[in-house]
Amino acid sequence: MIFVADTGPLNYLILIGHIDILRPLYGEVVIPPAVQQEMLASLAPPLVRSWMSDPPPWLEVRTPGRLDIALNPMLDEGEWEAIALAYMAGQGSVVLIDDRVGRLEASRLGFRVTGTLGILEQAHKRGLLNIRDAIQLLRTTNFKASEALLQSFSDLK
Repeated sequence: MIFVADTGPLNYLILIGHIDILRPLYGEVVIPPAVQQEMLASLAPPLVRSWMSDPPPWLEVRTPGRLDIALNPMLDEGEWEAIALAYMAGQGSVVLIDDRVGRLEASRLGFRVTGTLGILEQAHKRGLLNIRDAIQLLRTTNFKASEALLQSFSDLK
């Protein structure tokens, strides 16, 4: 099984200080070069750029090959490459992605999908963090989710 990440979940986990939960949850996480470039871009938050400039050993950058299928043209380059990596790895892949179009496309291709909130929920259930505190920190970022959705995750036991 391979865990392929798009920029969004990594970005938010770094910003709220919980990026280290990925290793105990998933072991190794793979990202494509486009995600690495997005995280190093001058418009990325300084904390994200700093983290990506010296990534941990559990994060692997892997270049996708050419695909024999068409992907939704609304995907950005990072989303496209992440889904392409999952496609090349096979049906057991999990795509870590927040963008709605990307989530739908990955699901359409048969991959399991989870985003920032799902990752936080898994970490909470494994005792790796307090989800209420993590959601409160997430609210201080530009993460986009309805208040009702954020509250439903905050209320998890």
